Amino acid sequence: MAIIKTLALTKNYGKIEAVRSIDLNIEKGEIFGLLGPNGAGKTTTIGMLCTIVRPTSGSASIAGCDVIKEPARVRRKVGIVFQDPTLDTVLTGRENLELHARLYGIPAAIRGKRIMEMLELVDLQNRSNDLARTYSGGMRRRLELARGLLHRPAVLFLDEPTLGLDPQTRARIWEYIKKMAQTEGTTVVLTTHYMEEAQQVCGRVGIIDHGRIIELNSPDALKESMGGDMVVIKVKEPKLEEIRALPYVSEVRENDGLVEIIMKQSHLHLPDLLAHIRNVESVEIRIPTLNDVFIKLTGRDIREDSVEDSGSWVDTVARYRQRGS
Repeated sequence: MAIIKTLALTKNYGKIEAVRSIDLNIEKGEIFGLLGPNGAGKTTTIGMLCTIVRPTSGSASIAGCDVIKEPARVRRKVGIVFQDPTLDTVLTGRENLELHARLYGIPAAIRGKRIMEMLELVDLQNRSNDLARTYSGGMRRRLELARGLLHRPAVLFLDEPTLGLDPQTRARIWEYIKKMAQTEGTTVVLTTHYMEEAQQVCGRVGIIDHGRIIELNSPDALKESMGGDMVVIKVKEPKLEEIRALPYVSEVRENDGLVEIIMKQSHLHLPDLLAHIRNVESVEIRIPTLNDVFIKLTGRDIREDSVEDSGSWVDTVARYRQRGS
């Protein structure tokens, strides 16, 4: 049963098309990744689903509630962890959760128990009475995750949940995200440009570029669509047409001084391939990644930044309006 539905969802800022006619059906209990570089439209899409950004056209619903006609009902059904920190750092961890619980009307009789459950879920029970300003970046992120789940939302939106964190902390955050989805039974929708991380947690991913969903499938299916293993060769004066003519080669391209070859059963055909190439300096064989899929679909690396859609939703809206004026 789809808990999130969009039909031709679109957002324009003047002449700028931030999101272009997106159709989505996300199932209850699913961990869904919306992947793309800065400027692709990820944050704007989530903003519309959360009722923070009003769509220009199209429709969207969360748990049966229309995001345009019933924004108050939608907000009661969602939890949000923003890109930018939003904790009150002069309050303790427990007080941050207490404030959120009161704002969402969680009854006093169960409020304390619920807060303790969330603190235990993100392993902050021993620091709950410390001021949030004394927390590390990873601890603050975990507290924000706990706050987003405190009122038992039907859908939890995570906008770049590990942005700016070190690799070890990012790995721990992903562990908590998976744990929370399993424990709370919540649908999780996350945006990220760390594709290798999305592989670990997402059942499906939608690759978004220039405001459009250009591919949507499971991470494994997307990688299989590459058509084989990737062989990366450093060679002087490569003869690309000769390589392309080989029957087991599906794609050849030059990238930053290297020749990238997609080929089937590389373990069988590599000797024959190398026999057709002279002056090979190095050879690397690897399984295609989601970033390889993105490069194939868009012609650019997912980590290539652009100024649109970076930063907070408020900054994004202001930036688009300025450019569209």
